[in-house]
Amino acid sequence: VQKKGGSINDAWTLDDYFNGDLELVQMQRGAGANNVGMVAWLMVLKTVEYPNGRQIVLIANDITFKAGSFGTREDVVFKLASEYAREKRAPRLYVAANSGARIGTAEKVKKAFKVAFKDPSKPENGFKFLYVTKDDYVRLVQSSKEILTEPVQFENPITGKMEEVYKITDVIGSEPDLGVENLKGSGLIAGETSSAYEDIFTMTIVLGRTVGIGAYLVRLGQRTIQKKTSSPIILTGYQALNKLMGCEVYSTNDQLGGPGIMYNNGVTHLVAPDHLSCITEALQWLSYVPSIRGGLLPIVDLRGVDEIERSVNYSPQPGVSYDPRHLLAGAHDGKGVWQAGFFDKNSFKETLGGWAKTVIVGRARLGGIPMGVVVTENRTVEAIKPADPADVKASEAVIQEPGGVWFPNSAYKTAQAINDFRTEDLPLM
Repeated sequence: VQKKGGSINDAWTLDDYFNGDLELVQMQRGAGANNVGMVAWLMVLKTVEYPNGRQIVLIANDITFKAGSFGTREDVVFKLASEYAREKRAPRLYVAANSGARIGTAEKVKKAFKVAFKDPSKPENGFKFLYVTKDDYVRLVQSSKEILTEPVQFENPITGKMEEVYKITDVIGSEPDLGVENLKGSGLIAGETSSAYEDIFTMTIVLGRTVGIGAYLVRLGQRTIQKKTSSPIILTGYQALNKLMGCEVYSTNDQLGGPGIMYNNGVTHLVAPDHLSCITEALQWLSYVPSIRGGLLPIVDLRGVDEIERSVNYSPQPGVSYDPRHLLAGAHDGKGVWQAGFFDKNSFKETLGGWAKTVIVGRARLGGIPMGVVVTENRTVEAIKPADPADVKASEAVIQEPGGVWFPNSAYKTAQAINDFRTEDLPLM
């Protein structure tokens, strides 16, 4: 991102974006050369469905830059890259690994303030206030209004003499991205993600912790692939909640937003064990989706895998419960003979499998044509409600849900799946 007519090294702010003075520029550079904690790529993927290549826009946090936090500059890069994807009607993938909206520190004040301890020989007893000397006051207040202060008399711990110092009452700071302006940028990209979901294919791959606005972006983008370990989706950390409750209730962030929570409540669509598996799942998902919104469906050649003109051999036995997935994907019978299902062999991929199990949703191919699938579960399933660690009287509850019934969660799952298929331009079966 740079100013229009300027160079990549020119400084810019969120106000420049609102004034319409910024533009997104493509460039070639080495890894780690970015000066903003958000990076975007225009990628060309040469896949089986598109051997000549298909374009996607990939946006990612740089967790090595200020812990991956969202400042206003990061928000602008995200916003412009997402708008670019919408203009091209190309899929937009977001790789999430962040620490939420940035809480900055005023570095000039940080280097200047001093602590008035109650007992200088015993700092562990606490302090009375923070202050700056007269020289620092002149530099911080009269020149740039970094702080608000009030003069007080204080005994210098070194000389033992009383002198006038300036007690800090408020820290304002002059550097950008210190406080609530970051939340303004967060609102900007939340609205952009919501619009992008309606206009193009959006997906989030959670490869590390994603906090606050990062968690909101996950949900607003809907389709989510989460790494199994060290990738919680949370609004705040477990330490803050423990402090709020006054006792050690939670021990890890996974108790708040790990796959055991998010996959079972319908936020996470797929769970994968490692980084490579997450990317593999994302590419498989993309294989069902047109290269641009409203484009032709990616039809694949079935030769060597299945046949278009064939019988559906799988047939449930009367009075015997069966897995409805076998109707879709086929299965081996008791003798090891393959019984073909409705869709092409090995083409069915279930999503949201951990949530609302009386309905099964996913994607498959029929004669090479990708389709969205919704089928009811005919067997009784178990819905597990985990115990809340914050409630000492709570225990894990196992609820029996009969098949063929739309419960509130399975009805919502059906509606969400159909809406996802709509924005993927998939026929619905």
